[in-house]
Amino acid sequence: MPFKLFTTPYFPSRRPLWFILTLVGALTSASQTGYSTEYASAATTATRVSSPQLLTPLQVQAKSQSKSQANAVTLQQLQPATFESMTRQLAPRHSQLAIGVVDLHSGQALYQHNIDTLMQPASTQKLLTAVAATAELGNAFRFTTALYGQSVNQQGELNGDLYIRFSGDPRLTRHDLRHLIQQLFEHGVHTIKGNVYLVGQAEERLRAPGWVWDDLGICYAAPVSQFVIDRNCIFGELTPQLGSNQSQLNFPKDLPVTLTTSAEFDKNNQRALCDLALQRLPNNHFHLSGCFAGNQALKLAIAINEPALYAQQVVTQLFAESNVRLSGNVLLSNQINKQAKLLAQHHSAALPELLSTMLLTSDNLIADSLFKALGANVYQQPGTFLSGAKAMKQVLTDEGIDLDHGQIIDGSGLSRYNLLSARQLTQVLMLIYQDERFRPLMMHLPLAGRSGSLRYKSGYHQAPLQNKVRAKTGSMQGVDNLAGYLGLNAEDNLLFVILENGIGPQQKQPQPIPFSAQWLTAILKESSQ
Repeated sequence: MPFKLFTTPYFPSRRPLWFILTLVGALTSASQTGYSTEYASAATTATRVSSPQLLTPLQVQAKSQSKSQANAVTLQQLQPATFESMTRQLAPRHSQLAIGVVDLHSGQALYQHNIDTLMQPASTQKLLTAVAATAELGNAFRFTTALYGQSVNQQGELNGDLYIRFSGDPRLTRHDLRHLIQQLFEHGVHTIKGNVYLVGQAEERLRAPGWVWDDLGICYAAPVSQFVIDRNCIFGELTPQLGSNQSQLNFPKDLPVTLTTSAEFDKNNQRALCDLALQRLPNNHFHLSGCFAGNQALKLAIAINEPALYAQQVVTQLFAESNVRLSGNVLLSNQINKQAKLLAQHHSAALPELLSTMLLTSDNLIADSLFKALGANVYQQPGTFLSGAKAMKQVLTDEGIDLDHGQIIDGSGLSRYNLLSARQLTQVLMLIYQDERFRPLMMHLPLAGRSGSLRYKSGYHQAPLQNKVRAKTGSMQGVDNLAGYLGLNAEDNLLFVILENGIGPQQKQPQPIPFSAQWLTAILKESSQ
């Protein structure tokens, strides 16, 4: 019996989400890549299933032969000329397309259009990250934040310094750090006689080459650092003042950041030009200026600009609130005293859960944190974007993916310098389908109309595509990609990659149904005739 991609139960996730509605430059556009803009709902729907029983390549061949007659009618309707006709009829005039379609039962390529043309993958890049992380790091991998120190005397005094080693855990929170400090107290440490050193990476690059400057103040482009607390993101609200066009900011006052505003609200939409801008100033100071059209409050999600400083100030606050007295200061370092011993530690969720969140909600911080961890694991040195890129190419090449003409810059797909072809993404999807190590990744992909970034995506949250598409989205300004699997009927599944680059603003605004949805809908209609 073939693997059922589209008949699994769904349960609401308890994980709350915030969304970036608008900010910086094209602030009212929902076309940017990332956790908040690709995932367009207030709560995700998680998929909980047992390990899928997928076919091995030999079983695929045997199954293909045994059901060839039953499958013939469907495939007769889906000849290359049929696909090409659909493409000519539906293709937008001004954008570029690359398409690949494979019959999963036979492994036969049914259609190829610009299959080797290099395109910006956007968040479909996360498919490569998921496979490479699974292959190299393994399902037991976790990020670990740990406390180190020397001896504790009978009076509960920790002699010397305390070291907190950060690991780039993209899910680490204030609560987790508070719990680590509480563990110290419960183990009899009441006073730290020296300093607290936050141990990270010296001179780390926080953003990959090719990240768009306008995105850098927004949380879906939060800095990728060894120091991550609460996603390196702060949430607030810009509201209009009563009786005037002036604005005011509402955000948690205990955060060690400075937010100021001189922005105005154009409450009656009278200004011909109205643009809101965010300035990123030193010491995590952010200033909003310009104009915002409308009279409703605007939710903000602003990325921390200096994560090491932010971590230093947050940990200082946490010790001031705790039962552990600190005699010295909270300082930064890139090494631990060799005499220090492990005192307490916090582990992130295991890799499969991290990948599930990354794929469902298109979480950029998880993707790039794993990307750096991949580089660190392969080269046994602090992870960087450069080492992550080389490691990913090496790991995927070893798995049979031909990346010779592609370009990998980051793990999230945010960089405009990433380049992949539809053929390369097709190879990755086929590897996921055929290799039992990667099969669970299929069930972490968003399901049309049900979960993740396809739950509310136009054209996918209703019939005929609802429940029939499992795929990774990839969207940013001028880019709308989709790569995954399409269920034709109870027996037949297709693998597809649809890359569309060069989408102009006029195409984005009034067009309710993206090209990929129109094209997949046409396939379903053709296959059912």
